[in-house]
Amino acid sequence: MGDAALDNLWSRTAAERHQWSPLSGAIEVDVVVIGGGFTGVSAAYHLVAAGASVALLEARSIGYGGSGRNVGLVNAGLWTPPDQVEEKLGQTAGAALNATLAEGPALVFGLIEQHQIRCEATRKGTLHCAHSAAGMRDLENRFAQQERRGAPVRLLDAAETARRTGSRAYHGALWDARAGTIQPLAYVQGLARAAAAQGAALFERSGALAIDETDKGWTVRTAQGEVRAAKLIQAVNGYGTGAADDNAVIPAHFFQLATAPLAQDLRRDILGGGEGCWDTALVMSSFRLDQSGRMIFGALGNLDGFGGALHRGWAERKLAKLFPQLAGIPFEQDWTGRIAMTGTYLPRVERRGRNGISILGYSGRGIGPGTVFGKAAAGWALGTGDLPLGLVDPLAEKHASAKGLYYELGATLTHFANGRF
Repeated sequence: MGDAALDNLWSRTAAERHQWSPLSGAIEVDVVVIGGGFTGVSAAYHLVAAGASVALLEARSIGYGGSGRNVGLVNAGLWTPPDQVEEKLGQTAGAALNATLAEGPALVFGLIEQHQIRCEATRKGTLHCAHSAAGMRDLENRFAQQERRGAPVRLLDAAETARRTGSRAYHGALWDARAGTIQPLAYVQGLARAAAAQGAALFERSGALAIDETDKGWTVRTAQGEVRAAKLIQAVNGYGTGAADDNAVIPAHFFQLATAPLAQDLRRDILGGGEGCWDTALVMSSFRLDQSGRMIFGALGNLDGFGGALHRGWAERKLAKLFPQLAGIPFEQDWTGRIAMTGTYLPRVERRGRNGISILGYSGRGIGPGTVFGKAAAGWALGTGDLPLGLVDPLAEKHASAKGLYYELGATLTHFANGRF
């Protein structure tokens, strides 16, 4: 990861950018939160809104990790279909998690409206696009599952999908009215601003060097100070450092590339309804427009790894295939984010000591679930609410590094072969 400042499209265009000083000296609060992404900031916000005192420690800057590298799709639920969630967790626990996460977009967009967060919020739904006949069958299955649960979803045929996306490459799509798009870094920065305005103590450049629990509670030490608290919420997901680098996750990566703002004649037929999109391919890709009309195209893979040049070349070919009018339009910006996956592809809430938790494993679905889990973590710390998942002891992910390499190798080989053979 390195210690360089976040530098990508989101950091350059965020209307909400704020700075906080490092922790200096000793303070005592009700709850200490480690990690300044969607989950940690949501936890801090909801804690202070309920009257608790809270200190949030971020090793770099608010939104530095996955929250500042996200695609910006605010989806309902998880990548795993709801029936499979219930199979893995049991019907009662799985149904409760599905129902809770289904409300994720409403929570996100409600906070944006309440605090007037300037993050290019557009709630026009998202389109899950079928890249093949098999992909369309998958969407038909997902549609049936969501329809049984009363979700406001529609299954679109190829013609309607082409009209909405501007591309004839897809067999159909699943539209979810609950969802939308945001500028992700601006959202988490704006929510941090709202938390601070209510009294949350936020500290950047304040990595946890030591985390200890005694009968008197937690002590978290940083380079220049320490926080003492009764409860601890660790919310670093895949970007932990120092003493908070203990989440066992499978590392994967998702890259994005952005064009300059497109001329009106080039973009008038592309995503006219304002939706964000991703596809059903095993090596998934996504595309959307930002408020300025940039095409933002992404896929599984690491631009900073051994396959970076192959990923870029594939993205150029893929964009031209989807939208022939954009052939030859260069990508001007690119960045890669780390995805924290678990072996079940479901989030986990792990115990840390007697009065601490660590929340991890969104598998790329950080905005809605992260905001929801942060709110639930606040309720756990205050004793006023339940977590969406049962607490488990820390789990090891066997062969995590090898699995991460497998995902990157698979994405690289797919992107090398696509359009060549």
